[in-house]
Amino acid sequence: MIPPPFEYAAPKTIPEAIALLDQDSSAKILAGGQSLIPLMKFRLASPAFLVDINRIDGLEYIHEEGDWLRIGALTRESTLDQSALVHTRYPLLADTTHLIADPTVRNLATLGGNLSHADPANDHPAAMLAYGAQVAVVGPRGSRTIPVDRFFTGPFESVLAHDEILTEIRIPVPKPFSTGAYVKMERRVGDFATAAVAVQLRLDGSGQCLTAGIGLTNVGLTPIKAHAAEQILVGRRLDDSLIREAARLAGEAADPQDDQRGSGDYKRFLVRTLTVRALRSALGRMNGGM
Repeated sequence: MIPPPFEYAAPKTIPEAIALLDQDSSAKILAGGQSLIPLMKFRLASPAFLVDINRIDGLEYIHEEGDWLRIGALTRESTLDQSALVHTRYPLLADTTHLIADPTVRNLATLGGNLSHADPANDHPAAMLAYGAQVAVVGPRGSRTIPVDRFFTGPFESVLAHDEILTEIRIPVPKPFSTGAYVKMERRVGDFATAAVAVQLRLDGSGQCLTAGIGLTNVGLTPIKAHAAEQILVGRRLDDSLIREAARLAGEAADPQDDQRGSGDYKRFLVRTLTVRALRSALGRMNGGM
């Protein structure tokens, strides 16, 4: 199908983009377009005004600075997928971006767009919850930093105001003995997850868990942070019994609906299974199984 008519602007600076958004409350930001354009073609979204931010310089980068890995909002998934820094130090992020759709989509899709779209079926939100990441946004009232666990408010809804732009994603730089993994069940390669689990761990030299982050994909109206499953891991060595108990608690945190991908009970079972796999995969990397 063909989208309905719309106006289009391609600002070259962030202030110009914010001014355009401020003029029209129905305006939508166009970044990679891999979610918005298909919705427009099927007329599930009909914005009257698109503000294309792809010509704004300085929004595509990956680098460590201080305590954070800083990623510009326009950084393409393919850039993340090919980054030696990401693969070497951020295995959870490497797993996640590699499992997004297909190479064609990854060449255009952006990390900032993935998060701003706030689709609970998207992969990055759960990974960012597991990391304890932050996002930086800019609007007419200035800039602010938002913890990811406060960012998503509902399906396709976030705390972003209509005239704010997400400009940067910040992931904590991993401390020694950190590890992570993302495990996804999909009906076919490139599909949205039936369910997926993101895990980020930090251990001490003896193997005791110091911190744990667990995020769940597509098993609720928002991405889910499995607090109870995280808490039971902290201060303990991750043996098989503890891993299975954490997986049980992750399943309880899930709130899936019946749909074409399966029943809610099936998805809870998947969450338990995938949590076990993700924790074991992360530990395997810690033990040299990269």
